Amino acid sequence: MKTARNILKYLVDHESEMQGLLKDLVRMESPSREPGTQKNILARLESELQKLDFLTFVMPGRKTGGYLYARPTEKGKGKPVQLLLGHCDTVWKTQTLMEMPLLEKEGKIKGPGIYDMKAGLTQMIFALRAIREMELEMTLNPVVLVNSDEEIGSIESTSAIRKLAKIANRAYVMEPPLGPDGNLKTARKGLGRFTVTVHGVAAHAGLDPGKGVNAIVELSHQVQQLYAMNDFERGITVNVGMIEGGISANVVAPESRAVIDVRVENMEDGDWITNKILGLKPSVPDIQLEIDGGIGRPPMERNERNQELWKLAHAKGLALGMDLSEGLAGGGSDGNTTSMYTATLDGLGTPGDGAHARHEFIYSDQLAMRTALLSLLLLAEPTIKN
Repeated sequence: MKTARNILKYLVDHESEMQGLLKDLVRMESPSREPGTQKNILARLESELQKLDFLTFVMPGRKTGGYLYARPTEKGKGKPVQLLLGHCDTVWKTQTLMEMPLLEKEGKIKGPGIYDMKAGLTQMIFALRAIREMELEMTLNPVVLVNSDEEIGSIESTSAIRKLAKIANRAYVMEPPLGPDGNLKTARKGLGRFTVTVHGVAAHAGLDPGKGVNAIVELSHQVQQLYAMNDFERGITVNVGMIEGGISANVVAPESRAVIDVRVENMEDGDWITNKILGLKPSVPDIQLEIDGGIGRPPMERNERNQELWKLAHAKGLALGMDLSEGLAGGGSDGNTTSMYTATLDGLGTPGDGAHARHEFIYSDQLAMRTALLSLLLLAEPTIKN
């Protein structure tokens, strides 16, 4: 309890510095699909970690801004590893600040990317700083990875995350918590992406309509089959989010295509829905179906090791006067990946709302509190062996 109070006091005393860093990070607009924008924010985070005596390395990306890796200069030989994971990319294009300016009002700080997840990055830096300056001892060696492609599926950084997760005793993911109440994320749905392409037979719509087989009509039948696979009680969702087809209004469409988003709560359901979609059959002769895809991000499930980490967080929250709750997130994160290999706790960012929305904000008075929680988690003994 005394350590918790002292850490919180330290962070409250340095709150203006925390907010200063956070606002600087928000001003560094860093959309996922504009890799050049990532250099400044990665350099700033690298500089902050170097001040804490971390050895840092920025791995450049081929199509992305790459990622930042950091570990203490003194390795702490024999210590197990704990992974601190975050992303610096946002869904917002450059110049969004012109329309969504950085504002502090009525206990909120608003701005693009502040909730998802530049507040989490700020917490990461200041939790490590508090531990260092208060001369507290971590029994696990902190390793940091900040990627720049999480919002587009971590297309280049997943392999590095997987390697670190395999050697880590636990992983703390600095994504925002669930909604204004700040529930920690102890489970996430798995994500799948499928493409159904229908090959029909072209014909003149006026002269020879009977000689054609319309791929758009067939696709409409397949869409109904797909929607019938939804099972909300099991947490299985199947959404046809994009369709296209045909070449001209006066031609019986020879081809059509649908892109499908799938969410599942466990891999058993992931395998089941994958087989259902890949097993779709044409409803009429002379149609060919081409189906590609699968579950790209496996679900983060409520397994024993993840639940042990949640219990630890709940206990540390009580020491700070917080009665934390847990929840299931419908979206995915890099926590889905780490959970395959090590104990994972997600949603450790600052409470607020508006991820990917124009009202995005955090509660300013929660920044220090959630940073204190992270500090206590970093100081904790290992909870369970992998």
